[in-house]
Amino acid sequence: MNTPTTLAQKLVARAAGRSHVEPGEIVMCTVDLAMSHDSSGPRRIAPMLKELGATIRHPDRYVLVTDHYVPAVDEESRAIVQFTRDWVKKTGLRNFHDNEGICHVVLPEKGYVRPGMFIVGGDSHSPTGGAFGAYMLGVGATEMLGVLVTGQIWLKVPETILIEWTGTFAAGVSSKDVMLFLCGRFGMNGGQYQAVEFTGDAIAALSLQERMTLSNMTTEFGGQVGLIAPDDVVFDHLRGCGVAVDDLPRWRTDEGAALRTHHRFAAEALTPQVAAPHSPANAANAGAYQGQAIDIAYIGACTGAKLDDMRMAARVLRGHKVAKGVTLMLAPASAKDQAQAAAEGTLQALTDAGAELLPNACGACAGYGRRFEDDARVISTTARNFKGRMGSPTSRVWLASPYTVAASALTGSITDPREHLA
Repeated sequence: MNTPTTLAQKLVARAAGRSHVEPGEIVMCTVDLAMSHDSSGPRRIAPMLKELGATIRHPDRYVLVTDHYVPAVDEESRAIVQFTRDWVKKTGLRNFHDNEGICHVVLPEKGYVRPGMFIVGGDSHSPTGGAFGAYMLGVGATEMLGVLVTGQIWLKVPETILIEWTGTFAAGVSSKDVMLFLCGRFGMNGGQYQAVEFTGDAIAALSLQERMTLSNMTTEFGGQVGLIAPDDVVFDHLRGCGVAVDDLPRWRTDEGAALRTHHRFAAEALTPQVAAPHSPANAANAGAYQGQAIDIAYIGACTGAKLDDMRMAARVLRGHKVAKGVTLMLAPASAKDQAQAAAEGTLQALTDAGAELLPNACGACAGYGRRFEDDARVISTTARNFKGRMGSPTSRVWLASPYTVAASALTGSITDPREHLA
């Protein structure tokens, strides 16, 4: 009889060419895909490859995206982006997506991320791929160098922290609220650098982009990966990308598999959350910050400006104008999502409300482009609000869902969005 195993164990075992792995084992995994962006990619990797006299072992398994320094606004950023583009031409890299949006959104849009894959990304929010049933984790430049040269990486098999949400989330509550609640409840080391898996009826009911936010912010929760077992939501998306899905695994955690921890929560009990400066762990019910005046409402980043995120904001803002004295910034996460938002009227609703349209890039979340000025009071859909990350160290950033950010823009102060839903 086979020993019950977790989804994480199955994914790692496949990558290691093993029938079974146990938590705590150190195994060598074959990498199916590697991803870098303009900040983590050629400008860091190319000099090391040159010094070693090495080349990329599997260039067809390497994807490069420009998203941190585009559009270039100064000499430094222009040099970084130009170096990236020149290196792509020199090496003949085929999988290059230039100025199309944020890497964590572009990769799924293009059908790169599929169930069963083992993927590494040169960005801390690479666990986004776990929403597709892929084992995807972030690595630094030296680890990425090893992956590109050898095609492999070692991994200590993690234990699994299972987080189950039963029931149904209320209107005005999103996956961003789930992650802020978890960070507030357990802290930014709640994931203990293990595999975090999300499950339950409430999770199964989420859209794919909402699941991506959960997996993405597993980083803020301190997990290595944020997994969700693949289902028809994932496979329908892949079919839409032209991917053949018949042979892709539908693995899930076996009943009775050994877990590090199993947390259970009732979805109906969750309310909109807000995290105060300067940590996602400073989260509480939105009512705790009700009335805090804001100057800027920022809808952007891979956790807050995908198509579904923009739709949430539009539900609040459609037919209204933002409060006097409030600047509403909108940086759609990808060109594709922006085009769809435009086609269906979502973008128009946001710009009619007063949103200033910014480029499809990481933008303020990465501390680039429109940085927040001294003493600015900001409510943002980004994943992080660390001091000085997005501008002046005297600026203060509260984190919230697109619903809450939009409602706060409408009133001029932090506001529970539920009374403003259209």
